[in-house]
Amino acid sequence: MGYPTKVQLIRRKKSEQWYINFPSAIAQAMDFERGEMVEWIIEDKEQLVLHRLNAPPSVLKKKQQSE
Repeated sequence: MGYPTKVQLIRRKKSEQWYINFPSAIAQAMDFERGEMVEWIIEDKEQLVLHRLNAPPSVLKKKQQSE
């Protein structure tokens, strides 16, 4: 299931800023924290990938056992 989100543009005299807001449900499900740093990667003209630089570990993935 996707979450439609509008791209917003604020134009000023000497600059412009583009905004894409996360729906609250996505931010909460991903356990985002205020001020967290992320990196945008352009996959192609249809896909923009958000990479978390310091993501919390997944609770679903099995931990590898050291032998």
